[in-house]
Amino acid sequence: MSNPQQLRYSKEHEWLSDAEDGVATVGITEFAANALGDVVYAQLPDVGSTVTAGETCGELESTKSVSDLYAPVTGEVTEINEDVVSDPSLVNSAPFEGGWLFKVRVAEEPEDLLTADEYAAFSAG
Repeated sequence: MSNPQQLRYSKEHEWLSDAEDGVATVGITEFAANALGDVVYAQLPDVGSTVTAGETCGELESTKSVSDLYAPVTGEVTEINEDVVSDPSLVNSAPFEGGWLFKVRVAEEPEDLLTADEYAAFSAG
């Protein structure tokens, strides 16, 4: 499994793109998507709501379990991926492309986000 080098990763298995005009994209990693199994429901944060780094901001339900979704940064949600709400399986089939979850205007970024190589080592155990 290859984690895109341009992204940063949380220890809760979310990824974060570089911010464009202060807005970054958030999703879950391929590792997390595989661990969850087939995602059948996505509850994402509301547009306009504030998320806080490290805190729960939604959940993903799969055929195996329900998993909390954690915000990798603090900020205001500017957009959610309606395609994932309609077809949650995108989280499994394209976790780094069409399966992104939401966009956030970044107010504060924690210092413990990982590079792709650091995340690969972390998720390998």
